[in-house]
Amino acid sequence: MVLNDLLTGLARWTLRLMVVVMGAMLFLGLLAMGCVLALAWALRLVWARLAGRPVTPWMRVDPRGAWGTATRSTARWTAHAAGTARAGGARLREVADVTDVQVREVR
Repeated sequence: MVLNDLLTGLARWTLRLMVVVMGAMLFLGLLAMGCVLALAWALRLVWARLAGRPVTPWMRVDPRGAWGTATRSTARWTAHAAGTARAGGARLREVADVTDVQVREVR
């Protein structure tokens, strides 16, 4: 019984240690990538200052522009769907107006 408790406790602590080590490795890896990115950005800034050029951002993100694009595309797709629905309804009315059909034998 004592040996069973000892092995269970040892396995539990080993798993906990492995999870902590993996978490630390993930954190340190993300921290290293962030440091490399910050270093690249700083070198780019220094190079632009030395060359006398303005520093331009890598990515231009404008939340207002993204919102406008999303609402414009929504309006475009909903207008298209409404037009298709109206056209489908007109076709159904045209088919309903047909009353005189001559039956032919299929060969």
